[in-house]
Amino acid sequence: MPTQYEQARANVTTPQMRRVAERENLPAEKVRQEVAAGRLVIPANRLHLAGNDQTGVKLDPIGIGRALTTKINANIGASPVISCEDLELTKLRWALKYGADTVMDLSTGSRLDEIRARLLAHAPAPLGTVPIYSMIAEKPVEQLTCADMLEVIARQAAQGVDFFTIHAGVLREHLPLLSGRKMGIVSRGGGLLAKWMLYHERQNPLYEMFDEISAICREYDVTYSLGDGLRPGCLADASDAAQFSELASLGELVLRAREGGVQVMVEGPGHIPMDQIQMNMTRQRQLCHEAPFYVLGPVVTDAFPGYDHITSAIGAAMAALYGASFLCYVTPAEHLSLPSAEDVKAGCVAYKIAAHAADVARGLPGARDRDDRLAEARAELNWAKQFELAFDPETAKDIHRRDMPADQDYCAMCGRDWCAVRISRQVTAALKK
Repeated sequence: MPTQYEQARANVTTPQMRRVAERENLPAEKVRQEVAAGRLVIPANRLHLAGNDQTGVKLDPIGIGRALTTKINANIGASPVISCEDLELTKLRWALKYGADTVMDLSTGSRLDEIRARLLAHAPAPLGTVPIYSMIAEKPVEQLTCADMLEVIARQAAQGVDFFTIHAGVLREHLPLLSGRKMGIVSRGGGLLAKWMLYHERQNPLYEMFDEISAICREYDVTYSLGDGLRPGCLADASDAAQFSELASLGELVLRAREGGVQVMVEGPGHIPMDQIQMNMTRQRQLCHEAPFYVLGPVVTDAFPGYDHITSAIGAAMAALYGASFLCYVTPAEHLSLPSAEDVKAGCVAYKIAAHAADVARGLPGARDRDDRLAEARAELNWAKQFELAFDPETAKDIHRRDMPADQDYCAMCGRDWCAVRISRQVTAALKK
């Protein structure tokens, strides 16, 4: 069966394209045209679309591209230190509750197929993975064969995974460019493949087997998320030769993926000073033929561990304004630990703010409607309406009622007599007389 990309190019509007158009309040033909141009992807594995017989959950398709609202991804996953299927299911639920459009299972350690299957069975949103993490769970990276790698990729596609991070753009000739870096390689997938290349004195096997991987992706309509294995891990390494050499390789792979009929997006940098963000977004769109750009942050300062959901959300808002379509959240646990459910919530909320702020600034039709309705409710001192319109009503309600036993037409900040909104209403009323 043809992929979404192939059907779009054949002038076929699929049910998934129609669903995306409905969610985005756009004409279905506009969505089809964007998919056909490669500027929009709909990560939707055929098996995930069919649904799970036991849970009754099936994928509700979403689109990722500049013609649409900015999407966010939440990373979850067990580790060799902490591995619990129930905890990952809780993280999945929290991520979806607090606005994640997609979820990535980055589990390492044991029982990875079981964890992934359980997440897919309960995920109405697209689920992504990084297949090399499962590969190294089965044997050391140096012992992996090309057949091993293809087998894991095929197995995950057959489970229903909707998009794969594949670090195929890290080439052997790029590795000497890392010599001047402070942080070297910070991508786990990039580091593992660099180790494999040096051990075997060969080119990146995922690059060499790219067409075979594309055939697997095409069979199930899995979307590529071409990983940035040489992304900068600190401000000092941003926008260097290693990063941009890999980006050029990713541009080549975008065209190869499309030739194979596979949808494709491209992953972007992790740590970038604010003054370099616009340039990075522009360069990616040029080199990668306007494939949707999926960025991790970027983090705009390295000095605030524990608060990187904030340092990165600043960069994410700028990235979305200047060209990114898809934001991978960062939680307060980034650089420190595996995120808890509370960390997942904090990361999702920070990134919903970033994505929404960028959509408002981009002038997307209807993007500011909720803001305007909430402003009107504030002007009317209508607390019930404000809570109804708030992204996180429970938190807003808890804070408002912290110092006041019941709803009043003022808050504890100024009190009744000093409330600026009350005074403004009095002034307005007097001017009307």
